[in-house]
Amino acid sequence: MTLISLFRGAVAIAKHKISEFFLYIGGLTSLLAKTLLYMFAPPIRKWQILEQMQRIGVASFPIVLLISLFTGIVMALQGAYQMQKMSAEMYIASLVALSLTRELGPVLTALIVAGRCGAAITAELGTMRVTEQIEALETLSANPVQYLVVPRFFALIIMLPLLTICADFFGMVGGYLIGVGKLSITHSVYMKMTLDPLAVKDVVTGLIKSVSFAVVICTIACYEGLNSEGGAEGVGMATTSSVVRSFILIIVADCFFTALFYFIR
Repeated sequence: MTLISLFRGAVAIAKHKISEFFLYIGGLTSLLAKTLLYMFAPPIRKWQILEQMQRIGVASFPIVLLISLFTGIVMALQGAYQMQKMSAEMYIASLVALSLTRELGPVLTALIVAGRCGAAITAELGTMRVTEQIEALETLSANPVQYLVVPRFFALIIMLPLLTICADFFGMVGGYLIGVGKLSITHSVYMKMTLDPLAVKDVVTGLIKSVSFAVVICTIACYEGLNSEGGAEGVGMATTSSVVRSFILIIVADCFFTALFYFIR
């Protein structure tokens, strides 16, 4: 095999991968546009939205609570290593509060929901696709995007910010337990060092991130599910792809918004 043929093969593979990438981005954009178009088109299925809110938000609350609580504990313990050397233990409260509201609260919550609920959405819709239930909906003149995607979209953009607020709170509780119980910081000092550095912008930026993460999770999970093929194996591959791609785009979106908020502060 000559060098020229190897080069041509590499170019052909690169072209194929690039075309696949743009087709995927186009599919996601098209699905998101249809979802936004049908969001306020009647009928609005309130009971389906409430059911999805229970599945996505209420059912995810215990794991979000545990992970955020122990994240706050670990952050306080790790921060204590350096802060104690400078006799600045009181600043651990500010470190925990700002890190959680700006960054860790939204990102950790989104990753939890993507792994738990995004995978479930993909598996559910993928099973409906391979068993031809979606074709049956279309036969009955029901739009699959309006019937299946919109309720999950509403539920995610409502519940993910609420879960993020809970994660911020319980993460601070974890930091408080270490700061007051282990590092002997007084309650009044810890609360003052937690609340004084926090600004409305810190909380709002975290909530803006969580809404964008909800859009990413719902769009990818529903797209992968609606385009599943190949039976049970195909559904499994779509579910894995949904989680991995959601994780990647969540981190990319977080990087983008962090840079954006840094430059417009």
